[in-house]
Amino acid sequence: MKACVFLLTLNIATAQPVHELPFASANNTVELAIENTGSLNVSGVKVTALNVPSWLKFTSTEQTIEQLNSKQEKTALFTFSVDKSAPVKTGQTLSFQIKSSDGQTWSKEIRISVNPPDQFELFQNYPNPFNPSTAISYQLSADSKVSLRIYDLLGREVATLVDQDKQAGFHQETWNAAPYSSGMYIYQLTYTDQQGNRQFHRKTMLLVK
Repeated sequence: MKACVFLLTLNIATAQPVHELPFASANNTVELAIENTGSLNVSGVKVTALNVPSWLKFTSTEQTIEQLNSKQEKTALFTFSVDKSAPVKTGQTLSFQIKSSDGQTWSKEIRISVNPPDQFELFQNYPNPFNPSTAISYQLSADSKVSLRIYDLLGREVATLVDQDKQAGFHQETWNAAPYSSGMYIYQLTYTDQQGNRQFHRKTMLLVK
């Protein structure tokens, strides 16, 4: 018995050395075709995904083929989503173990990488209203110089949460507003990509004590 076909099904027409996954995507699938090339029927063939990173959410990490007759081929199907916390543009190896009921084992590896988000986005802070801390999240479509600043309604800067280079992907910062008075505040995220393109986005949040 051997794994004769191994295909990551992500609308990819041909096999690739590294399979690229969409950022924060769902319903991705791995199809593993298992063929019994021997003359005897086998039962209870288990296919297991091993060492799965926390940002890959498999519906199930184990599939069982109850019966696999001689010269027969069946498919083990794994469905998974990619969490927004996944590192982007970083190679990752997925390992699968195929084990027959008599203890024989085979393994297969797939190289994957998560693509950056399609666009820059600044999210509404959570919780909102808040007291005294809140989380501010954003995603970058490219490596960028980032600043995240807090202002009061008079336009005075009250805090700087970030002022540094950040990699593409999802990021989250926390603002502890314990020293500040109740009221409406504005948070502004400014980013400059490697081509010098600069943009900023603003949102409001409410501190209630």
